[in-house]
Amino acid sequence: MKQLLKFLLIRVFGWEIKGSIPPDVKKAVIIVAPHTSLLDFVVGRIAFWQLNVDVKFMIKSEAFKWPWGYFLKKLGGIPVKRGRPSYLLLQILRHYRDSESFFTVITPEGTRALVKEWKRGFYEIAVKANVPIVMAYIDYKYKKGGLGPVFYPTGDFQKDMKEIERFYRSFNGKHPERFNLTNKD
Repeated sequence: MKQLLKFLLIRVFGWEIKGSIPPDVKKAVIIVAPHTSLLDFVVGRIAFWQLNVDVKFMIKSEAFKWPWGYFLKKLGGIPVKRGRPSYLLLQILRHYRDSESFFTVITPEGTRALVKEWKRGFYEIAVKANVPIVMAYIDYKYKKGGLGPVFYPTGDFQKDMKEIERFYRSFNGKHPERFNLTNKD
């Protein structure tokens, strides 16, 4: 099934998927932007298969009820309780601590709707887990996606966000009017 989906995305629909994670990076937070459509999940999931990166993603535990739980786990889903942000952070940090290799995908916008500011949870996870941030992208205008640079957070959120967002300025979401960067400079 994975092979068929990869064939469809690349050969039939004409997407170009590029990039890699350096071999010495065994754990990272992977952020993906722009995130403006539910189709982003489908394209992204297939792209990570194409790039041979075993990624995980957090999803509310309520979504794992039968029969969907089995499929979500097979796709890389990790059930999380979203009630208390500090508990959510502890859950994900435990995965980083207990795993030899762990890559979790987070959309910093937090939703497919237009937002004024990106959420900072991905950054806090990277800093507290002492792992880099891999900048992944999706661009519907040019039908390309993949993995960009590896970024090592300094602990200065404002400064680091300017550099992170600078990377994403040239990419186009499926619904460009829903994509916004926090920093305008």
